[in-house]
Amino acid sequence: MAPLRTVTKDVESAKQSLHHDNLRTAQLEETTGNMVSWFTSPFKNPLKARNSTDAAISGPSVHSNDVMFGNNKRSRVATVTKKLTLPKTTGIQMALVEDLAHSIEPMNDLPTGGNYGQSTSEVVVQASNGVWDGGPRAANQAADASDITSRMGSTSSKASVPSSNTSTGVPFIKTEAEDNESLLHTLNPRVPSLSSSSSQLSAAKSTTPVDLRPQRPEEKAKLAKASPRAKRIRFNELRSRTSIPQSMTAAELAQQSIHAAYSSRLNPFALHQDEYRLLRNHICQLHVTAYLNIRNRILRLWVRNPLVGVTPEEAAGCAASSRWLNLAEVAYEWLLRNGYINFGCVEVPDTSHMKVRVYKSKRYRRKTIAVVGAGMAGLGCARQLEALFRQYHYRLSLLGEDPPQVIVLEGRNRIGGRVYSHPLRNQNVARIPENARCTAEMGAHIITGFDHGNPLNVIIRGQLALHYHLLTDNSILYDLDGCLIDKRQDDLVEKLYNDILDRASIYRHRETGPVIVEGDKALIEAGRDPQGEADALIGATEKERMQESTRAGSDQLENVPGGMDKLTGKAHMVMGSRKKTAPALAAQAMGWNLASNVLVARDLNLDGVARGMENPTLGAAMDEAVKQYQFLLDLSPQDMRLINWHYANLEYANAANLGKLSLSGHDQDNGNEFDGKHAQVVGGYQQVPRGILQYPSPLDLRTRKIVRRIMYDSDGRHGGTARIQCDDGQVLDADRIVLTTPLGILKEGNLTFDPPLPKWKVEPINRLGFGLLNKVVLVYDKPFWDVEQDMFGLLRESDFPGSLDQEDYVKSRGKFYLFWNCIKTSGRPVLIALMAGEAAIHAESTGDAHLVAGVTKELRRIFKDKEVPAPSETIVTRWGKDRFARGTYSYVGPTSLPGDYDVMARAVGNLHFAGEATCSTHPATVHGAYISGLRAAAEIIEGFLGPIEVPTPLVPSPSKSDSSPKRTSQKRKADEASAPVTVPAKETEAAKGARLDALEHEIVTSIVAEIGPQPIRVGSKKGSNPFLLYVTEKYPEGKQRLSEGRKVGDNNVKANKNVNDVRSYVAQMWKEEPEETKRQYRERTRSNRLNHNENAVTFDARLASWNERALEIRRKWLEERPNALSAEEEQSMWRALGVYEHGRKAKMMSRYALKAENTE
Repeated sequence: MAPLRTVTKDVESAKQSLHHDNLRTAQLEETTGNMVSWFTSPFKNPLKARNSTDAAISGPSVHSNDVMFGNNKRSRVATVTKKLTLPKTTGIQMALVEDLAHSIEPMNDLPTGGNYGQSTSEVVVQASNGVWDGGPRAANQAADASDITSRMGSTSSKASVPSSNTSTGVPFIKTEAEDNESLLHTLNPRVPSLSSSSSQLSAAKSTTPVDLRPQRPEEKAKLAKASPRAKRIRFNELRSRTSIPQSMTAAELAQQSIHAAYSSRLNPFALHQDEYRLLRNHICQLHVTAYLNIRNRILRLWVRNPLVGVTPEEAAGCAASSRWLNLAEVAYEWLLRNGYINFGCVEVPDTSHMKVRVYKSKRYRRKTIAVVGAGMAGLGCARQLEALFRQYHYRLSLLGEDPPQVIVLEGRNRIGGRVYSHPLRNQNVARIPENARCTAEMGAHIITGFDHGNPLNVIIRGQLALHYHLLTDNSILYDLDGCLIDKRQDDLVEKLYNDILDRASIYRHRETGPVIVEGDKALIEAGRDPQGEADALIGATEKERMQESTRAGSDQLENVPGGMDKLTGKAHMVMGSRKKTAPALAAQAMGWNLASNVLVARDLNLDGVARGMENPTLGAAMDEAVKQYQFLLDLSPQDMRLINWHYANLEYANAANLGKLSLSGHDQDNGNEFDGKHAQVVGGYQQVPRGILQYPSPLDLRTRKIVRRIMYDSDGRHGGTARIQCDDGQVLDADRIVLTTPLGILKEGNLTFDPPLPKWKVEPINRLGFGLLNKVVLVYDKPFWDVEQDMFGLLRESDFPGSLDQEDYVKSRGKFYLFWNCIKTSGRPVLIALMAGEAAIHAESTGDAHLVAGVTKELRRIFKDKEVPAPSETIVTRWGKDRFARGTYSYVGPTSLPGDYDVMARAVGNLHFAGEATCSTHPATVHGAYISGLRAAAEIIEGFLGPIEVPTPLVPSPSKSDSSPKRTSQKRKADEASAPVTVPAKETEAAKGARLDALEHEIVTSIVAEIGPQPIRVGSKKGSNPFLLYVTEKYPEGKQRLSEGRKVGDNNVKANKNVNDVRSYVAQMWKEEPEETKRQYRERTRSNRLNHNENAVTFDARLASWNERALEIRRKWLEERPNALSAEEEQSMWRALGVYEHGRKAKMMSRYALKAENTE
């Protein structure tokens, strides 16, 4: 809708009206010179950075290999690298590298044994605009280099191109350490100076010296007097539509917004459960659609550029009408507090220098938040708290509070917890960027999918711009004699294993689904807001919704295993029926030959195990299924070894023997898996926690603080304070504590709580399991394996060779069953052998020499035609003996109850809990630990500010002045049109905005009704490829046929609905189509190209004609309603449309209709 309000000339207001999508200057970027990353430009001008970048985090999974790593030197500040040449399809990056003070952990603190190298474990963190060197938006991914050059100066020097295994790299230039330090200090004054050299930039970098003199009292008073006064932002005083791009159709905006919601773990068409609880008594069903539209648009702003925090002004601009500004306020507040936006290594506005008029007569002492543990949960929580306290500084000041101090206590002398990248002795880099470190992953290894809301996607690819390697499931399996397993037999056994796991899933615990409140999907997809009056509140219909949810939960369809993910050990879940096919018929459909004298209708009966045991386990049910299948099929010893290899892979996924997993709840994270390929971080996963620690400013980290006793306030007897007693005798007072220690430490009981934890808290700690996974790291001088394969597997023999008894395979099946090829991520020829299940426990008490000799023997058996030397370096992990972990990650034990993970997450007084064992949706994962830290931060900020305030009324009623007065007598339409519009004498800004928006909507509706919508330029490539046209049209059919297990000429097609599988399936359909069908598609694409060319030739003329007619209709409409607008309002409208005196039109006149911005 075209704006009708007064156009402000204030410069700051004009800046705030800019949005994320102004990329025209970025598209022309080909500048050469010394560039500074957009990661640092928010320090200078956040708004400019937001408008000049398009960090398409949610785009295709493309390698982020356009950023080089920092130099690996033993210095506090190593090297600041700056890009010399900016390629056309890469962003502007700068790597700020900083070393940790105590980076080498003593041998007795390591969860490992074996041969260690001494190496400095410095921080290697990269900053960029988060854009990668590929994808459909590659042309839009460069920043405004000329602006950066003018602000940062230029330097000429020679550059060298570092090598990379996945990219040609980007030329860089290194500067001296003194310049590095001064540049670091200039970009972020909070970073302390680390040398005695001057912090003044050289003449080549700056012409303005940095004044390092201490300020005198009179100078401080003068500065304080000149400080601006802070003011609380009220959304109903902000402008709507300022974040809605003019050059984008509503449907295009909606598509990007929907994708952003999916990329943030949110359903774009339904309220989150927390949103529902917040809004249930304030919003009606009609307004849910408007709220979801605004929420999705805010997420779009964040996802497209996570280097700059979304501001309240931008969030308000996501409302299409001033009527919805209160909805924008609630959506922004909820997303901000719960860590869906403005999280990670992002610079948020700092308002601490602004004066606040405090109405509280009492000023409270500055409070302290103590975070115990510097793993992903602890660092994520601390970083989020720092950001929230900055953004809520004004609110805290009104309450008489200064922003609390956040302290992180870590028992080790390193960070990361169970994310630990051990440096190798030989740092001769190969196959990775030359400045990267050669490391091996002792703990967490894999990023399990970037898509569908993984927060690590934003941090790794969008903020730190770390190198990563996408994994491919191209694994092969070797038998005992070193021979390759036949692929057909491998597929047969895998199908049988999936069927067994599927039949065991019948006994899964099923909870009643949550109350789901959906918006109007059609309106959301079209990017339109609802029209009409409010109806009943959604809370009034909660009972009916719960009944619908119960009925939906009783459907015969559910998530069932549809395939095995060998990279993670977990099953691909697809929608399937609870009713299972008879096992004999299912085996025949897989391709098995039935044993003689088998009754086809015979079924498997697992009830004896599932219902006959007090605490049934997954292992017992699956073992029983294998035994019963042996009566139907002639399973060979090799088949048994193959089945148990998949058993071992599932034990790796759960860090426990299958006999210790709950039958009803082992798949706790069912349905919450992230999509996309799995990945590994090049140069070490530990770079992620280091980046969170350092950026945008270093956290207050205190290492070697082993916590022994926590005194907390559960009932007010400590006066609302807590106290932490460390092993070295130090006592730290805090107001709130966030405990992120692993579940294994809580189960061990060496950490004392005063008062003791309540029974409801101790019980889930005891019921949940804490598992174990160990590794043997083997470093060689040269690889003797296929370096293009990310992994290969090894079948293990039973305790009695050739046995067909399932129980004989339990002890040994997980020993060296899988080898990771880490040459592309570690920079050295490295193999990592996994030990899962019982083998991981056995490794805790087995010597290094014995384990290394055993794995070397197996490798020589596999590669018998090659020389397999002894490894040059070995590392053996023993996480069970690690006094700071006592294991690897949690699992659902046989006695666990539904909801135990949620109970683990509940706070006890001022003692909060975080960690992977407190995340019910993503347990046993790094991203789950990070998400739990965000949740704990949300709890703490609510403790300071209280719950989110919902304005009343949340959605004001439409202004009565929007329509003409009612008339009882019959009148002509012309008379009704000319009736004056009554404007209240004291009309509020909100009411005025609603009236003008409604009036503009009526005008545009009249224009569209008479001459149709504005012509749209059609892309020249749409429908120009016959194969892509076929895939687009046949995709739903292929997806349906694939899910039903139908075959099109390929008997090995799997019945699942993975996007890549469906596309491959449709491609096969295209190959088998007759030539006549293909010819028809070629004719259609030829016709499409001709139509596109004709459209392009006539587009400008049609658009100009449409604009002229639209102006005539608008003038006629206003002439018929002379009192609809005041003279000032009408003048403002024509000026906003680009029409001035004497009929002169602006060049961009054609943009106004249906999508103009509101510029009051």
